[in-house]
Formats: sequence, structure tokens, C-alpha cells
Amino acid sequence: MTTMPAVTTERLLLRPFGPDDAPELQRLAGNIEIARGTLTIPHPYPDGAAEQWIAAHAGRFETTGDLQFAIVARDSWALAGSIGLHVNREHERGELGYWIGVEHWGRGYAAEAAQAVVDYGFRVAGLNRIFASHFVTNPASGRVLQKAGMRHEGTQRQAFRKWGEFIDAELYAILRCDWELTRS
Repeated sequence: MTTMPAVTTERLLLRPFGPDDAPELQRLAGNIEIARGTLTIPHPYPDGAAEQWIAAHAGRFETTGDLQFAIVARDSWALAGSIGLHVNREHERGELGYWIGVEHWGRGYAAEAAQAVVDYGFRVAGLNRIFASHFVTNPASGRVLQKAGMRHEGTQRQAFRKWGEFIDAELYAILRCDWELTRS
């Protein structure tokens, strides 16, 4: 069994989730603002869902290379959110997804974590393309993706259905060749 990695940045530790994270994960993800800005997080956040979600990570990493990190603030060791990379080996690409707990907004954690995961995706996972999308109702997420080096590729009209409403999404991506240019 391969162990999921950890990544350290200036202010953050990106590490695998453990069972002990479940109560705080449920508390943070249970905020309606988190559910409103993400596609798959439900509201209310059901009991037991955090434990099930965490338990699935190791198997997905083992079979596909998918990563799911707990975003931990190194100054307080507080769980601040989550960031993941869903890997498609056939096409050598990964989809970035993340959220930050409301009480941790405005500190730049999402951008710092996104940059670290983009670097990991190219440097370690050997991907050619990393992309992400966000609801048009969440422009702060677009700024995070730009800070991670991604370019806006377009608007996907009514791309997602959330709570019975179709929502447009903004698509961003970065290619390995673009990332390499920023490293030289």
C-alpha cells in the first residue's frame, strides 16, 4: 500500500485526512456558504459523511493517484479546509478542487494550497494539464486559480445543477509547458 504524501508550504501543511479530522471537517463543511460554493458538499452535512469520505481517500490514491489533502494552518495546526486533485491517467490531466472554512477566508490559504498542488501535479504526478472550474457566483475562486498560474479558458453555460438551479461555471487551466516557463 502506497502512503499518500504530505506537502509543506510557507504557512500550510497539506496532509492526508485522518479519522480524527472528521468532527472538524463536518463542522467546517457544514457551513451553508461552503455548500453554496461547491458542487458536491451537501447541506445540511450528514452525520457519518465525513468519516466515509475520509475512509475512501487511501483507496482512490492507490488506484488512480487521486489526492485529497487536509489544509492545515501551521501557526495553529487548525484544519482550514480541503484541496484535492482528481487524476485522469489516460489523458495525463488532473482536476483541482478545494474549499476553505469560512472562518479562514481572506488569508490566502486557498491560493497557497492551490499553487502547491499544481506544482505537485506537474513535478511529482507527471501531469500535462491541470484544470478547475468554479461557479460564476464565486469570483474569489477565479482569483485563487489565477494566482495558481491558471488561465481562464471560458464560461460553461448552465454547466452544473445545484439545488435545482442551473449555474454557469468558469473554466481555468494550466499546461505543463506554461508551468515550466514560470520555473525557469
